[in-house]
Amino acid sequence: MKIICIGRNYAEHAKELGNEIPENPVIFMKPDTAVLKKGSDFYIPEFSNDIHYELEVVLKISKGGKYIQAENADKYYDEIGLGIDFTARDLQSKLKEKGLPWELAKGFDGSAVLSEFYKKENFDLKNLSFSLIKNKEKVQDGNTSMMLFSPEKIIEFVSQYFTLRVGDLIFTGTPKGVGKVEEHDILEAFLEDKKLFDLRIQ
Repeated sequence: MKIICIGRNYAEHAKELGNEIPENPVIFMKPDTAVLKKGSDFYIPEFSNDIHYELEVVLKISKGGKYIQAENADKYYDEIGLGIDFTARDLQSKLKEKGLPWELAKGFDGSAVLSEFYKKENFDLKNLSFSLIKNKEKVQDGNTSMMLFSPEKIIEFVSQYFTLRVGDLIFTGTPKGVGKVEEHDILEAFLEDKKLFDLRIQ
């Protein structure tokens, strides 16, 4: 299983981090060991003092393929869920300053939180709302209509470089409102009005 992540796919999020709006999807990867075991708390790693939450819609690939065209891309995934891409922002900043890859800041153990997955036909993927509540306060409020690159465009772009296989996951990017987590925070993730998971920070 590959975990493919899209950076800077919401213009306001790119702006809040001082990044340029990309012409093509920004790609990074997480290893499968990044997936947090279901029902587990998230433990802040000792190597960072600035772990940020990033809530995202996640696609689960259901059909293998390469060089997939956007008009056919919806045939290659049939389920969606929500995920949190935890990021060691302080470490990421240091790596970016040196022109180095981000993986240490993005792919550490437990950095990919996943909900259950649901059939995509139950949702309007062009106008899908999702949100993150932190300690009873809404901190992220996104909608797929705000994506710079749609799921179909993402699949088209990614598959030019990586063969997609059944079970691969694609994190599609986070909206504005990312921020730091502290010990004892409670995060709750909602798709439309349905809570998909909650998570305790330790």
